Amino acid sequence: MPDASAPAPRFLAPAQVAELLSIEVDEVIALVQEGRLRGSQLGSPPRWRVEEASLAEYLAEQSEQSRRMALWRQANEASFPELWGTTPYRSS
Repeated sequence: MPDASAPAPRFLAPAQVAELLSIEVDEVIALVQEGRLRGSQLGSPPRWRVEEASLAEYLAEQSEQSRRMALWRQANEASFPELWGTTPYRSS
């Protein structure tokens, strides 16, 4: 038996999601079909709807991915002397 206190999931139209993400509606549908956003076809005739909670999860995932890329770039830009606290090796 479902928990009566749990709120029902809220669904957004792909156009709403597209506006929030600044992408095209076709890209939203592609994200749903790839499984990166949770959605389903509801109603008659069936129309795509995206779970609002999955949008928040997607944005958190994108934010984490950006954070990791920034750290990776930062690590690649650091020189070995800066990392190890020594002067560069030079042969005479």
